[in-house]
Amino acid sequence: MLEAPSYLVSRDLPSSCEEESKWIYNAHCVLQLSLRKRLLDDTEYEEGSSGRKMLRVDQRSRDESEKITDILMLAKTYQRSNQSQQGDQSSPPITRLDQNALLNCLAHCSLSDFGSIASTNRTFRSLIKDSELYRLRRAKGIVEHWIYFSCRLLEWEAYDPNGDRWLRVPKMTFNECFMCSDKESLAVGTELLVFGKEIMSHVIYKYSILTNTWTSGMQMNIPRCLFGSASLGEIAVIAGGCAPRGQILSSAEIYNSETGEWTVIPSMNKARKMCSSVFMDGNFFVIGGIGEGNSKMLTCGEVYDLKKRTWTLIPNMLPERSSGEGGGDQAKEISAATAASEAPPLVAVVKDELYAANYAQQEVKKYDKRRNVWNKVGNLPERASSMNGWGMAFRACGDQLVVVGGPRAIGGGFIEINACVPRDGESLHWRVLASKPSGSFVYNCAVMGC
Repeated sequence: MLEAPSYLVSRDLPSSCEEESKWIYNAHCVLQLSLRKRLLDDTEYEEGSSGRKMLRVDQRSRDESEKITDILMLAKTYQRSNQSQQGDQSSPPITRLDQNALLNCLAHCSLSDFGSIASTNRTFRSLIKDSELYRLRRAKGIVEHWIYFSCRLLEWEAYDPNGDRWLRVPKMTFNECFMCSDKESLAVGTELLVFGKEIMSHVIYKYSILTNTWTSGMQMNIPRCLFGSASLGEIAVIAGGCAPRGQILSSAEIYNSETGEWTVIPSMNKARKMCSSVFMDGNFFVIGGIGEGNSKMLTCGEVYDLKKRTWTLIPNMLPERSSGEGGGDQAKEISAATAASEAPPLVAVVKDELYAANYAQQEVKKYDKRRNVWNKVGNLPERASSMNGWGMAFRACGDQLVVVGGPRAIGGGFIEINACVPRDGESLHWRVLASKPSGSFVYNCAVMGC
């Protein structure tokens, strides 16, 4: 997964730099070009006075200059590392101070380049696989996002918006029971988790971008399916769902991707399955779902305070999902049947603001946290289709909302990733990030930020 294209740059190396790796120079050039492009792109979309633009660009230029200085330090340590590994006794071994300097340099590099960096020597390979590197990136506020989705059973694809490239993901190993079971997915830290069921028990498959492999064997304290989940950095919370014997659960657990441990946390106020979850303002929210003895969608939400370890009920938090009119018993029966066939609420959080997609009206609404109401901010992309909300993904990817899906087609189709940056007081303007021939029904989707 950690792959990058080769960049071949012709130049005459000064004699003092002859011993530097050609890759280091190429990485330096690519870094400068990509940073310059990013500055131009950002300037193009910024609004306001030209003076404010220049101030922002100057500040960024200083930041990028520091990053290039880090790359030069990386080159020097790279040379020492190579000499040491080739048996050059005159070259001192890599010290912990060197490793810290390397990690600081690597933290500024793009995830897209990590594969090339790891292929240079053993030192870099071990550092790229070191979880400390990703902790350092989080501490520095450096996060890049990859969009993972599955349009064919047990086959996953990924897209890197920063590098504008498709990424290869190994095919999962499976049995027939797991392939046909309901599955949930969750990206946390550097891992993609896929939850499903085998013949006798629930199972969790874990894909790591560090090893580019799938493994299984991890277990929650209370196995479940049809739950709500969301991640924040290296941790994730899952809540509700169905137990192996069909009981609707109110219990919740927290997962730490750095330790691989699951920890039970206090239960929700209401048991629910087929709910949706997000992190917002540092807290974990659960929205909607179907409760015990009731086939209609719950309209309440709940918020879990990670510091206080308490749940608070939020009445009427679920946005209206259909425009059906009428009343009486027949309307109630139709409403219950619709709720049972609908997908969980399509929600996403960008910059601590909550958005919901309404597949029936093809519109997007924004949640007013202060007034507990929803306001329309735009429409969904025209070619994003679904079946009662199934088959389309609505996610947050950094500061963007993304919709992954495609039009229904007989005998083939394509998948399309649309994105927009929501802005106060403006309607949503979608643009196509990428598209490719594929199945157009999205079974699962998760966005990884690391």
